Formats: sequence, C-alpha cells, structure tokens
Amino acid sequence: MHEVTYALDHLTLRAIESGQGQPETIIALHGWLDNASSFNELRKHLTNFHFVALDLAGHGHSDHRPPGDTYYIWENVSDLLSLMDLHGYNKVTLLGHSMGASVAVLFAALFPERVNRLYMIEGMGPPVYDEKKLPQLMAEAILKQKRLKRRTLRPYPDLESAIKVRMTSRWPVSRQSAEWLVERGVKHDETGYSWCSDHRLMLPSINRMTEKQVMSCLNAVKAPVRLYLGLDGIDMSDAQARMDQLDKLDVIRLPGNHHLHMDAEPALRIATDINNTLV
Repeated sequence: MHEVTYALDHLTLRAIESGQGQPETIIALHGWLDNASSFNELRKHLTNFHFVALDLAGHGHSDHRPPGDTYYIWENVSDLLSLMDLHGYNKVTLLGHSMGASVAVLFAALFPERVNRLYMIEGMGPPVYDEKKLPQLMAEAILKQKRLKRRTLRPYPDLESAIKVRMTSRWPVSRQSAEWLVERGVKHDETGYSWCSDHRLMLPSINRMTEKQVMSCLNAVKAPVRLYLGLDGIDMSDAQARMDQLDKLDVIRLPGNHHLHMDAEPALRIATDINNTLV
C-alpha cells in the first residue's frame, strides 16, 4: 500500500493504492469531508484487486480547487474521467460512499462504457433543490459564501482533540477509524492542528440538479449495482423512486450507521460480497 499522484491538467489528486498488477481495478470514492483512509478496513479484504482509494479534490492530500473554481459534484466526475484517461484505466469498477456514491453513479450514467460494476454505500445520487424554493436556497448559498470569506477556524491543540471530535461527529466512528481519517486529514503548524480539507466544501451548492435530472442519470446506468445501507444509516424511506430507475440493482442492509464500511463486521460482509460478485 502506498500513495500515488495523479497530475491532471488543472490540479493534482492523490490516492492510496494497493494490489498493483491485479487485472481488475476498483476506484474507491469517499464521502464528504472524509478521505481515502475511510476505505482502510475494506481494503484488508480486497487483496485480489488493484484498489485505488482516491482523495477527491479539496480532501486529504489532494489539491484544493483554485480560487474561483467550484466544488459542484459533477466537477469530480470530470476529474475522474481525466484521471482514467491519463493512466489508461479503460474500464473500472467504482465503489463510492455517500458523496462518493453520488459521483460514482453520475460517472456510470455519463460514461457507461467505462464502468464494469458499481458498488454504492449509503448513497443514491446527489441531493437536489426543491424547485419551488430554488430562489431562496440559491440566495442563502450565495450569502453563506460571502460570510465564509470572513470566517476563521480555531485549530486543535493536539491530535487527540481532533480524533475525539471525529469520533463523536454526526455519524460516530470507531477510534481506529477516526485515527485513520485524522492522520490523513489534518495539517500541523505553529498554531496547532487543523483540517486539510478546503473550507469551501462547507458551503451549500449555489446550483444543484433537479430530481428529474438525477432520475434521468440513474436510468442511464448500465452496470450492475449493489447498494449497501446501514440499518442505522441515512433515511432512505423516500428513495424507492430512485431505486426503480436502476434495472440491475441489489440492495443489501447491514448493521451499522452511515460509515458502516469503516467498522470491521459490515466491512468484511461488504468486501465478501464484492469478492463474490466481481469475478
């Protein structure tokens, strides 16, 4: 396992890679404000694959987007296509968690010939704006963007403080998982420890897709799809209409919360399922 660098035209992305030389490549895409280390537990059981866990732009060790650029989710789709073209990944399997699942499903819809299989954890596509509230929500997003320029974040005095915060966030993770995320996700200077992630990621999107657009993309996915949901994860009770757009979908519910893939038992079950289906 080692870090690899992907120097794209507009920015540099970094990833944790293992299983070089294996014929099947899995590109793993993490969730919002996470990083490539979120797949460390899964990686233990996916040794028969060339496994590339990517730090998406603005996360982990990857570059932040230049000033003036946006973090719209489709920018990640473009980055992924550039990465695959640059390194000759003609066709891959995509594994995505939460925001990463949204990136993966959009990529599979736009470039179906480049995706072998699609594995999604706690995600069924990007969030959307209520069309009736669009002017209000766009206005709020623009105002928040302006306020963020005046905001400074207080650093943590030590790593232990950052680890404890990560363990007790909205979706709690184990201490080991928090240590992995913090190790790759913080930087240190004379003021203390602060997150590497671009603070602009905290902003709501000024523009979002509509539900009809998301449905159209789901309907365009040709690859077989496995969706893993935590029994204590995000509320997917209203996602059936999205599920109905996928012709080749299997839904698997497992113990765990939104970060179930970082816990030993559900991670093993997810990896076993991938090993059994990705042949």
